[in-house]
Amino acid sequence: MHKINRLQKSHYKAFTLVELLLVVVIIGILAGMLGTRLAGRTQQARIARARADLAGQLLLALDIFEQDTGRYPTASEGLAALMEDPGLEGWNGPYLKTGLKPDPWGTPYAYQPDPDKPGQFSVKSAGPDRQLGTPDDISP
Repeated sequence: MHKINRLQKSHYKAFTLVELLLVVVIIGILAGMLGTRLAGRTQQARIARARADLAGQLLLALDIFEQDTGRYPTASEGLAALMEDPGLEGWNGPYLKTGLKPDPWGTPYAYQPDPDKPGQFSVKSAGPDRQLGTPDDISP
């Protein structure tokens, strides 16, 4: 029978540098493929969150503000009137529990009352490009 000393036994149990590099390269390729697939989903999730913020929190807060004060905020008061008392009788805020947070891209939500139609307004997110008035703007 052949005797194998301890040094030779451990040689058979270890990975070579080439094998380790091959595993690292394969993991890198798989991570790259997964990352590109998830990139589009991240943008979709941000858009969905912006729509939920607009339709859920902001519109509801604006409606409650209007019920308490008898009107919606002016352009100069903006959405800040939901958090800080603009000096109106009946103001019973703050109307947002979590504060006035920016949209998922870090841009403040835009609020603009319609000067021709009292009680009408628009509230939107600038969207992924962070510029208002472009096709990717998000409304409720």
